[in-house]
Order: sequence, then C-alpha cells, then structure tokens
Amino acid sequence: MMSHLRRYAWAGAASLFVAATLVASVTAQKADKDPKDNPDAKRPQVKLKAQPVIAMAPARVVLTAELVGGANDFEEFYCAGVEWEWGDGTKSESSTDCAPYEPGKSEIKRRFTVEHVFRVGAYRVMFHLKRRDKSVGAATVNIQVRPGLRDGLH
Repeated sequence: MMSHLRRYAWAGAASLFVAATLVASVTAQKADKDPKDNPDAKRPQVKLKAQPVIAMAPARVVLTAELVGGANDFEEFYCAGVEWEWGDGTKSESSTDCAPYEPGKSEIKRRFTVEHVFRVGAYRVMFHLKRRDKSVGAATVNIQVRPGLRDGLH
C-alpha cells in the first residue's frame, strides 16, 4: 500500500515539475519578443506618492507623480496637461506650451510635484495626464487626515 502511494506522489511531483517548466518556457518566450511589437512596452507607468499618507490636520502633503520606464519620447505623454483631483470635490489643472512633437527628439516630463493642504478626512487623490480632454495616464493615492490640536483633540 505504501509503495503504491509513493508511486502516485512521485507521479504528481513529476507532473508539477513539467507544468512549472512549461510555464517558465512560455514566460521566457514572451520576454524574448521584440518590444517594438508591443506598444505597452514603450508606455511609461504613472506612479503617485504622497508624503505623509497619514497626518494630523491641517496636513501639508507633498504629492509626486512619476512616469517610470517606457520611452522618453512617448508621444501620448508629450506636452500633456496635468489634472489633480483632491478627493474633496475640487481640482487643479495646468498645461504648458511645447514645441511640436518630434519622434526620437522630444522628451516627456517625468516628474510632477505639488503641495496641498488637507483638512480632517479620508481623501483619494487622483493624478491625470491629459491630451485635450482625454485622460491618457492616471494614478491614485489615499490620504488619511486625523483631527489635530486645533480641531479640539486634547
């Protein structure tokens, strides 16, 4: 009986090994593809950080949006407008005037930093890169602001 169970255990382990090898092989084949064939490989990722994410009111928070990876001349992000949604129903927007886009020459801006004051509450801040009125990249971060001394906390 015991040898019978061992034989099934080895057969199961061998099946798992073959399956893991196949998954690793398929993953490696996908990684070997030319990035030019995959438009997402050129698209930078939008990351948003807040410092601090938990604070006492009134909280002065520094928010930094960064474009990580991707092509420096990613056309969709070149000369994009910026919109911050503060999580309290208000927004801030900005845009710049740029030279016409030139592939391989024009460079995207990779870092956007702003400071904002938050009152007591929970906020979901959203950062958008926009072309005309369309969001082409976005990220969010949550901020928690607790009552401070000025808010009656003793």
